[in-house]
Amino acid sequence: MGNSKYLDALSPAQRLELNKKLWSIQNHTCFICGEAIDLDIQKTNVDHIKPLTNGGKDDPVNFAITHELCNKSKQDSDLEIAKRLHRLQKIIEDASHRRETPSLKHVLLAHDGSQFDFSYKIEGDTLVYSFDELGSPAIKRTEIFTDPLSKERTAFLTVPLAYLFHDEIINPRGINGTISLLIKEFYKPNPQLHLSLARIDHSGGGGKIRIFDGQHKAVAQIMLGVKEILVRLFIDPDLDRLIETNTIAGSKLKQIAFDKAIVRQLHDTLYAERLRKYQKDHLLAEDDFSFSEQALVEHFKGERGNVKLYIINSQKNAVTHAPENRLQSYINFDGRGTTWPLSYSTFEKTFLSTFINPKTILATPINYKADEGLNPRILERDQAVRLCNILAEELLIGRYDEQTGTRRLENTIAAGNGDNIPDSHLTAYRLFKEEIMYNWVKYLRRVIVNYFANTGVLNDEDNLLQQKLPDQVWENLRNFTVNLRDLPVWRDRSMSATIFGGKNNSNFWDVIFRTAAAPDGTPVLAAPLNLMEMIKKP
Repeated sequence: MGNSKYLDALSPAQRLELNKKLWSIQNHTCFICGEAIDLDIQKTNVDHIKPLTNGGKDDPVNFAITHELCNKSKQDSDLEIAKRLHRLQKIIEDASHRRETPSLKHVLLAHDGSQFDFSYKIEGDTLVYSFDELGSPAIKRTEIFTDPLSKERTAFLTVPLAYLFHDEIINPRGINGTISLLIKEFYKPNPQLHLSLARIDHSGGGGKIRIFDGQHKAVAQIMLGVKEILVRLFIDPDLDRLIETNTIAGSKLKQIAFDKAIVRQLHDTLYAERLRKYQKDHLLAEDDFSFSEQALVEHFKGERGNVKLYIINSQKNAVTHAPENRLQSYINFDGRGTTWPLSYSTFEKTFLSTFINPKTILATPINYKADEGLNPRILERDQAVRLCNILAEELLIGRYDEQTGTRRLENTIAAGNGDNIPDSHLTAYRLFKEEIMYNWVKYLRRVIVNYFANTGVLNDEDNLLQQKLPDQVWENLRNFTVNLRDLPVWRDRSMSATIFGGKNNSNFWDVIFRTAAAPDGTPVLAAPLNLMEMIKKP
């Protein structure tokens, strides 16, 4: 450590002795990752726990020993923060390996949270409760406040982690990089300015306290060792209204930058609520879907635009999260990450926007021809998933390496350091860049349109996947995908600093696909894309 006068003054023998002393104090483990250190075979670092720049002492009481690798990859100069960020990263990685979006749920489970139901009763304007599952017999009381506008009743209380759950209905959002900033702020310690919001959920029998807003702030506190979270607790809330309010807060009001995938999921929930309300208003059974999407829209006249949006987003959500959709494993649902090649935003702007028409509201009954396998929405969903699987099978599975990821690939190759990046991985990465994918997805659509045009069969071009596609179309789609993948341009490393080096718009690649050259005339492809050649069997 070049900036430590204390360490620089030590002889090699004294330095070795200090290493052994710190190693013993830390119970033979790394200060950052907590894993064992073997001094005989592992490289180590001695570092200040609190940086000198933040007022830390250049003294052994402020030193810790770490793996050299952990020290090089630490996420903060303060070792205490680096330790906590490392722990959080492990939680995130464990969730990701299970193909789950990391959230407050996983942090709570890693810290003995989400164990017990909440027992309470209401006496007038007082909430009476206890946390006796933790061995405390004390009966607690807190005032209930009634909001003068919404009439919602809420109380403020400090809740042990064992009684807290993540609300995946109202807020299915994952956690993201802003967590590190919050951890640093709370560690300073700067105060928490926004309480987490929670509700009492009785849907599964018993009562659970579910946090639906402020999960990032809750996670930051937990990672800093907090055992109880102060929440504003909604008592017996109107769930539909809370979902709608939280959705509007995250989209129209922009209080929180909701990821589009989360908005879709929230709208899916709202659509289900509208379906149930329509059935109730028309005295229909829960399994009676003899009414149309159009009838549903007309019934909720005051919110027609919203209901249309709920219907379309429900379909997009059904495609994206279908259990059999193999492409979803390669989608980053929490903004732009560096592990997976496809952000949800890109998937929505390219694939979903191409094959799910946002203007189509069906006049046929919701259960129309469902028994015959010809229901337009089911066909649309199932065939969109089938197409997703072709893309996953031919472009990603066994080809894309999550360990290599997407971080600075083109820069690494342009600098001459990309020898360990396989061609198959580079191909997958490039094909799923938004401006490129936007254009080749349009060609997939043309493959379908051209088939019907050439065979003389009438079809609805605005809703291509709502009619059953013949086997030949699926063969054409797969052939196109394979031939697209095998174009030499995706493996050409000489273009890393030019064609692939910067952010180009969709028109840039539209010109390349049509003319074989970039807008400035630089040759890129051997020839323009020929749809008839591209659907031939490779």
